[in-house]
Amino acid sequence: METLPVASRTLPQAPARRAGERCCDADAKPSMTMAEAERATTDLEILAHPVRMQLLDVLVRKEGQVCVCDLEAAVPVKQPTVSHHLRLLREAGLIHSERQGLYAYYHVDRKALGALRDRIASRLATLA
Repeated sequence: METLPVASRTLPQAPARRAGERCCDADAKPSMTMAEAERATTDLEILAHPVRMQLLDVLVRKEGQVCVCDLEAAVPVKQPTVSHHLRLLREAGLIHSERQGLYAYYHVDRKALGALRDRIASRLATLA
């Protein structure tokens, strides 16, 4: 087997240290707890799907309630997938539904959506 030459790189010199001293930054710790990181992840995950974003977009633009049949027609997926994403948005508290006869009508919870937006913006601001 042939040995290929390795390009030499100049790495920055580590500061001199005594035996037993850490070479790493002892203050290199996250600013958020695991619970805060999990909440931030959950907040981002609920928005991390194009169909959910499209459904929210339709619901935010409509002042009143939107029939599920109109939501199904608005996105490029079949009814079971729409139902799945609507369920996830309901469980997250971002939307609510009301049955009227055979159909369900959905509306966005603007207060919950605003709180989600504020939490995400606040968390992202700490990363800047």
